[in-house]
Amino acid sequence: MVAPLSHRDKNHYAIVEVIKSNVGNLVIPVPVLSEIAHFVERDLGQATLVAFLADIRSGAFQIDCCEDDWTRVTELIQKYADFPLGLSDSTVIACAERHGGTVATLDRRHFGVVAREGTIQIVP
Repeated sequence: MVAPLSHRDKNHYAIVEVIKSNVGNLVIPVPVLSEIAHFVERDLGQATLVAFLADIRSGAFQIDCCEDDWTRVTELIQKYADFPLGLSDSTVIACAERHGGTVATLDRRHFGVVAREGTIQIVP
């Protein structure tokens, strides 16, 4: 989530296009918000964090993670314990599976392994 907020990021424009074509349909799991806030504030400053929060308030993103996701999150963490696949990535996958399976990410290392199972697709 840092790439679309930083014009200096080499992947900025590719991710911005994904976001523009999916406004209102992009889901951010609740546990991921703290991670995003940490990186945005650290790397881009509070003003950018405030702008990101304004995007959330405007409906650009859905904030989600439901009770049913926690079973799948636990399964993923256990299955990929040697990898490891952590809480944030596992919640992204669980929510994506429930919402149609598409994950907007630049992280091919973690998400690529799960994508080979056929439960998610990665963009861009």
